[in-house]
Amino acid sequence: MTLRHRDGQVFRFDAGALCLELLLTGGPGPVAARYEVLDRPEGLLDWVRDCRLAPGLDVAVTSEELAAVRTARDALWRLALARAQGEPLPGADLDVLNAAAARPPLVTRIAPDGTRAWALGATGAALLSTVARDAVELFTGPYGDRVRVCGADDCALLFADTSRPGRRRWCSMERCGNRHKARAHRARAAQEAARGR
Repeated sequence: MTLRHRDGQVFRFDAGALCLELLLTGGPGPVAARYEVLDRPEGLLDWVRDCRLAPGLDVAVTSEELAAVRTARDALWRLALARAQGEPLPGADLDVLNAAAARPPLVTRIAPDGTRAWALGATGAALLSTVARDAVELFTGPYGDRVRVCGADDCALLFADTSRPGRRRWCSMERCGNRHKARAHRARAAQEAARGR
């Protein structure tokens, strides 16, 4: 996804999983709440257009479904943080996620031109089920122990490290990775200058 930071910098971010992309819509706590967009259906629909789901998905979202997506998103935040920190997964949040995953997901179909398309009648509940099922796959799959928080002190983005070596540290090399490298370079230059005096 392409993200725009509050300072205006635009950078690419790969969360590694659909469910972790949903965390970009806000969340519990004062830091994530600053980015809240699920206070209106349009915020969810904007996310649908930007996320890794195939284009062309037309979702009808009720206020109850929007509230359910927000509740599940907040539960997902706590689950992903627990996984990233190596802590047990909170039972109440697992219940929320599993209940959402148990509902029917989004459905695809073959369009008349032979391409893959979304079936008509997509709902917020089906969207939530699809995201919850993705979370089940992430947490129980090969990248379940690779959920990470960005290594920058001032960044809280979560991602699944799907790289082959499994050593990804930054949400994005364009942003946090480059800032870290620049700080390290300045620190080395300052040390060398101090030794040269």
